[in-house]
Amino acid sequence: MKLAIIGTGYVGLTSGACFADMGSTVICVDNNKEKIDLLLDGKIPIFEPGLESMVKRNVAAGRLSFTTDLKSAVAESLLLFIAVGTPPEEDGSADLSHVLAAAQEIASYMNEYKIIVDKSTVPVGTADKVKAKIQEVLDARGVKTGFDVASNPEFLKEGAAIDDFMKPDRVVIGTDSEKVAHIMRTLYTPFCRTNDRIVVMSIRSAEMTKYAANALLATKISFINEISRLCEAYNADVEEVRHGIGSDSRIGYKFIYPGIGYGGSCFPKDIKALIYMSDQVSFDSRILKAVEAVNADQKRLLIDKVAAHFGQNLKGKTFSIWGLAFKPETDDMREAPSIVIINALLEAGARIRAFDPVAMDEARRIFAGKDNICFCDNEYDTLIDSDALMLVTEWHQFREPDFARIKKLLKQAVIFDGRNLYDPAQVREMGFSYYGIGRI
Repeated sequence: MKLAIIGTGYVGLTSGACFADMGSTVICVDNNKEKIDLLLDGKIPIFEPGLESMVKRNVAAGRLSFTTDLKSAVAESLLLFIAVGTPPEEDGSADLSHVLAAAQEIASYMNEYKIIVDKSTVPVGTADKVKAKIQEVLDARGVKTGFDVASNPEFLKEGAAIDDFMKPDRVVIGTDSEKVAHIMRTLYTPFCRTNDRIVVMSIRSAEMTKYAANALLATKISFINEISRLCEAYNADVEEVRHGIGSDSRIGYKFIYPGIGYGGSCFPKDIKALIYMSDQVSFDSRILKAVEAVNADQKRLLIDKVAAHFGQNLKGKTFSIWGLAFKPETDDMREAPSIVIINALLEAGARIRAFDPVAMDEARRIFAGKDNICFCDNEYDTLIDSDALMLVTEWHQFREPDFARIKKLLKQAVIFDGRNLYDPAQVREMGFSYYGIGRI
């Protein structure tokens, strides 16, 4: 099958590489020439485990190509996936300007039947806007050709996107056309050999499904974080509570790990968009607003614990930060708790020594021009002259550290564990002051 993907960001590049790996001929298009030149040079602009080797393998096989020439991509492809960004506006609404611009440009080159597929996360009703925009351009050009618009939201976890795409829990296809449903099933059937996980539904239902899924996962995170606060107040251990509720098959263990809040490109943006969508129909989305408020408070929880231990004035204090990305196995720092924590510490007069296995370049960009922050070569270098260790991102290499070495390097044996990686009793027995999330 021949297809084009407009947008070579996280979703577009991953999708393109995975489709190509399953045998399709894929053209990835972007109007950012620097990004395309980078990809043509064999370099990947994002960090995602397994993606670089997959891209190189399929480029070498001739199934995957990169270009800025959308006209030729439209001419050569039946399926045109729109996978451009939909960043949040100040009011929380999704910015659809890139989606509609892509639709307009596609229509300016269409001369025969095409299927335009919204892969970007977009509000309910976006497919109608895309369809109207394409028809408007075709009418202005005097071109009479049929086309269909479908929705195919992505459900990729950063850090595990290749596995998620190649072995999906489900593939959601939003369409009212049997022809489109058949073609999309044909495209995705190789990914679902063991089970038929392809779910066909109306376009608006597909658009809503993506938001509902992310909102529910974010709700689980804020729920367990709120329970962790109650555990601290009543001297209960949230880890024991988590096992107690997670063993219930109706609840499960996923997304009930207490910590310092969610971040990334999806949950914060999608919660805001759903709240905005609710406001547009005069509906008060009380649960979603609470999820967002709890998450904002949780990102500052370690700061409150630092103030309780050291006092409000942190001038002269230095803090070691382990982890900067919003989660392991990615360099993405969008909405990362580390940004809130570091800025709060700097404002209180503290100095920062930080390390992350892959997000250092992104961190240097975000904190460019900030004084009193040092980016170190490894996690142990951050401990030198530091008054406390703050575990922010649960990278594997932080899970079983050399505690004797940590204690020797720190000026004070204090650990603030924002991800509950360590056993409180064990760490305290080694002489540390330990602060976790909802632990006793």
